[in-house]
Amino acid sequence: MSKEQEQNNSLIPKEKGELLAKNELVSRSVIKNLIREAIKAMEHAYTPYSGFKVGSALLTAKQKVYTGCNIENAAFSPTNCAERTAFFKAVSEGERDFAAIAIVGGKEGFLSEYCPPCGVCRQVIREFVDPRKFAVILAKSEEDYVVYLLEELLPLSFGPDYL
Repeated sequence: MSKEQEQNNSLIPKEKGELLAKNELVSRSVIKNLIREAIKAMEHAYTPYSGFKVGSALLTAKQKVYTGCNIENAAFSPTNCAERTAFFKAVSEGERDFAAIAIVGGKEGFLSEYCPPCGVCRQVIREFVDPRKFAVILAKSEEDYVVYLLEELLPLSFGPDYL
């Protein structure tokens, strides 16, 4: 890959630090807004068993945001993660084109570490996005975050394009 191609596909801040992705859907200000929304969503988490609260904010290609929180269940397997909550809300309202998701989480809502999506959530996300273009933002705060492409978190993924 040439240096120019690497720069065009990079999530590293560009000139003046504003644009982070080639598709121009994810800027620093958008990332901060998504993180803020994910933190708000985390406040609604229902976690009486683990106490581990997670919030997410999903950005559509049309710049609409759907939030989600984790919802635990005494039987455990019906528990739903924040990422899937956000995706299911968006898909149930007709959305199919997504740009990014911000995820925050921690024990009792304390954001001390990055909170990556579980394997099931990675696969659900993969169902609806191009893994080479979808940004996954893991944050501890609006200033402390990392950005991955889904393909980095779920390499060699299986998706609808295989069927």
